[in-house]
Amino acid sequence: QVQLVESGGGSVQAGGSLILSCAASGRTLSSYGVGWFRQAPGKEREFVAGISYSGSSTYYTDSVKGRFTISRDNAKNTVSLQMNSLTPEETAVYYCAAASAYLSGRNLVEERMYAYWGQGTQVTVSS
Repeated sequence: QVQLVESGGGSVQAGGSLILSCAASGRTLSSYGVGWFRQAPGKEREFVAGISYSGSSTYYTDSVKGRFTISRDNAKNTVSLQMNSLTPEETAVYYCAAASAYLSGRNLVEERMYAYWGQGTQVTVSS
């Protein structure tokens, strides 16, 4: 069992940056692929970025490519999401999730593959 806790959310103006962190407890995160998802008010949850257990493979939704960077520090049992040039449309609750199955590339998008979820952290981007 893996427990995930997100942190780093907050309020920022359009064009600003935030770094989200996903910390794991219970088991080492190094065995899990990790994804970041977000859910805006009135919308379905969507994939944002993912990273394989080793960190050798990452995948991003098109809208964040070049602006967001996902990384992991297995020694610290954390995965981070650096978000730059944020837009108001990216206001959402951001969730991290862990998948026990090996995921890489396009497979990181598959929400159904993620067994463990954090409670989410709110990101608000004002114009």
